[in-house]
Amino acid sequence: MTPAPHPPALRNILPDCRDKAFMETRFCIRAMDETHIPTCARIIAETELWRAHYGITYPTAEALLREGQKEGNRSYVALEGSAVVGFVWFSLRAAFHRSGYIRLIAVKDDHRGQGIGTALLREAETLIFAHSDHVFLLVSDFNHAAQAVYRRLGYMQVGAIPDYVIPGITELVLCKRRSSSKDEQATHR
Repeated sequence: MTPAPHPPALRNILPDCRDKAFMETRFCIRAMDETHIPTCARIIAETELWRAHYGITYPTAEALLREGQKEGNRSYVALEGSAVVGFVWFSLRAAFHRSGYIRLIAVKDDHRGQGIGTALLREAETLIFAHSDHVFLLVSDFNHAAQAVYRRLGYMQVGAIPDYVIPGITELVLCKRRSSSKDEQATHR
């Protein structure tokens, strides 16, 4: 199955991974298709956080991703050559039926710290901000490294949900608001 083409507005920022210019770069981002799901499920199942704290297995992860595709959620993968090294799964209006929601973001353990997760998150934000002024996500209270990344990228904690997914773990609710021209001007002063 071939991936759906990018919406016209995104064609300039989401290059085809086969473009010669992008063959020389470290990775590229494109829409996830059915062939990417097994690798993405493996990334989830092999991630300590999801395996140890949430009990996610490969079959569970694969079922979640397939369900997300059927429900019309958006998913993008980061490719290094033809190998999937990370992905983001999100919805344009899943938070309160009006705002974007990042459901999952994952990068292979041996590819972390290279900007892949940040690039995936920014890609999702670009699509979400075309439809909404806010992006929401949940992050586990013990996942301090992810919290630091999200805060560096402009997310603020707006709530906390104790025992939401697993008893004993609090999910922090983070939100990022689309920058206005006033925000941009204040940042550059």
